[in-house]
Amino acid sequence: MQQPTIALKHIRLGRNPRTYFDPKKLAELTESIRERGVDTPVIVRPLGDVDFELIAGGRRYRAAMEAHGEDYPMPVSIREVDDVEARIIALTENSQRDDLSPSEEAIDAAEMLGLHGGNRDVVAKVLGWSRSTLDSRLALMNCSPAVLDALNTRQINLGHAELLAALSKENQDKVLPVVVAEKRSVADVRKLVESVSCSLGSAIFDKSDCAGCPHNSSTQAQMFGEAIGTGNCTNRSCFNEKTEVALEATAGTLREEFPVVRIVRAGDNHTRIQLTVDGPHGVGVEQQKACHSCQNFGVAVSGLPDSLGKVYRGQCFDTVCNMKKVAERLQAEKAATAPAKAVASSASADKAAGKPASSTAGQTGGTNPSVTVVAESEKIKTYRVALWRKALRKDIGANHDLARQYLIAIVLAGHARQISDTTFRGMWERLTEEKPPVTDVGKAAAAVQATSTDVQSNLMLAMLFSAIEGIDVSYLTQLCKHHKLDLKKHWKLSKEFLELITKSEMMVIADELGLRAALGDGFKKVFGKSKPEVIEALLAVEGFDYEGKLPKVLKF
Repeated sequence: MQQPTIALKHIRLGRNPRTYFDPKKLAELTESIRERGVDTPVIVRPLGDVDFELIAGGRRYRAAMEAHGEDYPMPVSIREVDDVEARIIALTENSQRDDLSPSEEAIDAAEMLGLHGGNRDVVAKVLGWSRSTLDSRLALMNCSPAVLDALNTRQINLGHAELLAALSKENQDKVLPVVVAEKRSVADVRKLVESVSCSLGSAIFDKSDCAGCPHNSSTQAQMFGEAIGTGNCTNRSCFNEKTEVALEATAGTLREEFPVVRIVRAGDNHTRIQLTVDGPHGVGVEQQKACHSCQNFGVAVSGLPDSLGKVYRGQCFDTVCNMKKVAERLQAEKAATAPAKAVASSASADKAAGKPASSTAGQTGGTNPSVTVVAESEKIKTYRVALWRKALRKDIGANHDLARQYLIAIVLAGHARQISDTTFRGMWERLTEEKPPVTDVGKAAAAVQATSTDVQSNLMLAMLFSAIEGIDVSYLTQLCKHHKLDLKKHWKLSKEFLELITKSEMMVIADELGLRAALGDGFKKVFGKSKPEVIEALLAVEGFDYEGKLPKVLKF
């Protein structure tokens, strides 16, 4: 089968993970392609009927363009992939090159980490690295652009960069020119970093104990002159331990507000993104509301030297999902614009022809907004099932005929073993004021015979209640649906329920139940308060009717 080719002028450059091309090696490749052409196909994906986007093969593309021009028939491998898949292919292909610099490997690994949900073990396996190699490369992502460029262009080596990554980017840029100009050794840089990387000025923990500590070197002499300020802790383990405690304390205060609270480290650059409505990374209004209830929505606490302890709210920790939602929004807006233009053109034509204007209401389909729900945590599931059981028991009440029918149905469907004997025995004791027989069926029969018809009728109802209590959730749901159970009659917003969810999820509930509209301009003010204060405010909205409203997460 002949290798397909595409003229270079129809291939557009995509996002290339590689940023540095060694001039000497690129020149050698260009000369080789000038003489022999391109042997290995580049990877592209279609952009339309004619044009393609380059996924992998940036050096070959540049060399071929230089050697033969835009009409050169470039051998290609065509892949029908979306943005995410294209990026993974590009990063994987790039990581397999044997001449990558560690800084390029770091950038690739960080982006790959974002595309795999922040799972470092998975990314290490994809790249064929050990976990320690991955972690050391990702640590380089705290290097300043100048340090990464110096590593990329081989002005410093990996050992220098790994050490400088422990400093703030400002201090890295102060030290780098000295390291390069004076050809400082890795050992020299290590001594500097060990003495100054723990700046007491940037510490986020209580420093009252540090004043008299022998490891507080406020007058420490610096081997690089005045490159970095003084006043540091020379006991790194103590400094780091106190920093971690302070970071965890900050994170702990936020866990009732957000489903996800994560301390982010060097290399986590692409594992999160600020959730926005508009712009090139906006997901749209309805999707943003839905995102607030997602288990990947939350807050980041920085563990990075430049922003240690800072809190970044409204973060999406599923960057792949975010990319897709943004693409859906942009595509929907584009689709909505096209029919609008067509309708306007048609209306103009009709008007010119003297025809009456036709109604277009409801003719252009919009996108279906994502369903906005509270995350189904284990606490919510437990609460919800308990509500179903209680509401079904209450709805049947003293309807002995219905109880008998449902009990027969449960046994007929093969679920008799799921009847809770513990619950039934307790009800027997309350109805008869006698201890139930333990295992003797004969004594049990005699005990039942000794009861009145009314008691036996109530025991039949008690048996159904025991069945409702013991039956599996899937079968309970079937019974609720058959009974057409109206949960709105049995539930009202309460403190118990609100305490189970985060503040961001409370916003979802406020939208669903109409509390946001009822609060009006005071909505933002309410949610600026602590969780207990928000709960109190949501339960006391003046003039709001709490009856007959049920959030989606509680439905069966």
